[in-house]
Amino acid sequence: MPRVTLADVSRHAGVSRSTASLVLNDSPTIPLSTKTRVRQAMAELGYVYNRQAATLRNQKSMAIGLAVTEVSNPYFAELAMALDDAAYANGYTVVVGYSRDDTERQDHLISTLLERGVDGLILLPAALSEATSIDRLLAGSRTPLVLLARHFNLAHDYVGADNRTGGQLLGRHIQSIGARTVALVGGPEYTSARVERTEGMKSVFDSAGIRLEPSTVLASETTPAGGAKATAELLDSGILPDVIVAYSDVIAGGIYAELHARGLEPGRDIAVAGFDDIPGSAQMIPPLTTVATFPNKIGTACAEMIFSRIADPEPDNGHEHVLIEPRLRIRASTASWRPRTPS
Repeated sequence: MPRVTLADVSRHAGVSRSTASLVLNDSPTIPLSTKTRVRQAMAELGYVYNRQAATLRNQKSMAIGLAVTEVSNPYFAELAMALDDAAYANGYTVVVGYSRDDTERQDHLISTLLERGVDGLILLPAALSEATSIDRLLAGSRTPLVLLARHFNLAHDYVGADNRTGGQLLGRHIQSIGARTVALVGGPEYTSARVERTEGMKSVFDSAGIRLEPSTVLASETTPAGGAKATAELLDSGILPDVIVAYSDVIAGGIYAELHARGLEPGRDIAVAGFDDIPGSAQMIPPLTTVATFPNKIGTACAEMIFSRIADPEPDNGHEHVLIEPRLRIRASTASWRPRTPS
């Protein structure tokens, strides 16, 4: 008779493998009702916990390595804080390093964290990261890896926003206000988040006859200055779109500034929307329409996954991908806009 695995238990209990593993380790983050259901499934299936193997695994540093691009962006800061809170609740310390979106610096950071014996590694990949490079650094190490917010393929555990759905939500809203031309501004050109958001919007635009030309899709640094610079480039080319969609709310701040500098009113002359719903986006003038991507939920789910992999690294369920459902926040930056009347 085949050995009952934790994956079998999780399926029987109707929970994720990560949750079942956390129940096994009596994590305080799991509700009592869920613990009871999982423990009942263990009893019904005859699951036997290999305590000897667990003892060997539990010779731990009680430290998690977190490699992110930067934390000046409130979105990344909220991710890191949620991870840190979950780590603290489980008796772990988070060791944080910053790649500045530079792959060489990222490789050095990963190597350093592994040398220091972290029990697990969480990586928000730098732009242009490649799976082969990361896998080469991890070769020979049993340190589990979870990708956070961005991915370079789906051959690793991953937690992030459902960016395609977010793009579709915003695309349908843009269609509903009668916009015909759209520009996408900002963000690193080849990150999964940017690509997926664009694909989500385009899937709506293509069927609605909304134009999105290559000349109106501009990458930039993920800063207000980057947003302002890309917007200036767009407007200097003679393009005046109905809507400018920012890769992030941080970039939207720069778009607002550049529009104001040219005597254009966000939400009246050009509708503006963003992604992330960071603190302050509702207080912008006008309040910014945005897709909420819940970095606190992403951070907490990522922590749960890495603890699960540390406690039980058996790969019998393959790689796990958790997507957090986004929500559209409609505010005056698009709701107040009206289609231009021909002069």
